[in-house]
Amino acid sequence: MNDPKRAVVLVGHGGLPRDCPPDWVSRLKRLEGQRKATGQPPTPEELDLDRQIRHWPRTPENDPYHDGLQRLAERLDPLLQPAKLVIAYNEFCAPTVLEAVEKLVEAGYAEITVVPSMFTPGGSHSELEIPELLATLRGQFPELALHYAWPFDLDTLAAFLAGHLERFQPGKPPR
Repeated sequence: MNDPKRAVVLVGHGGLPRDCPPDWVSRLKRLEGQRKATGQPPTPEELDLDRQIRHWPRTPENDPYHDGLQRLAERLDPLLQPAKLVIAYNEFCAPTVLEAVEKLVEAGYAEITVVPSMFTPGGSHSELEIPELLATLRGQFPELALHYAWPFDLDTLAAFLAGHLERFQPGKPPR
């Protein structure tokens, strides 16, 4: 029997490109706030602004966060093979988590693990939004093995940070 096609979705927060029109962002945030206050679905204007911002052309100069997540993914990818690695974003960048998972399912992936790049507990994206979205996706694709690699083990994170800080001790050359 063949192993199912496996994939990993690395989820970043997403950032705003420096050259994106600020009035677009202000308007989008106002519309999101109104929607959340009323419990209504997104308006066509909100959806259009969100799409335009997410698909704004990205470069290392105008969106260093996007570039940084891409560079992290380049280093992570060989460590995860044979699983396929794709990137998704919570906000401001494309693709969304929903879009990334749907595309993987269309390509025949039967097992998908979602992992956020946001490590600490307490964040609304990792604790609320991503789990809610994954619940929706599980209903949409009941045959899909969809996992969420979160929360992170705080002892492991603390050890990682302590080891990282060692590199910055006086007398040690920075890498």
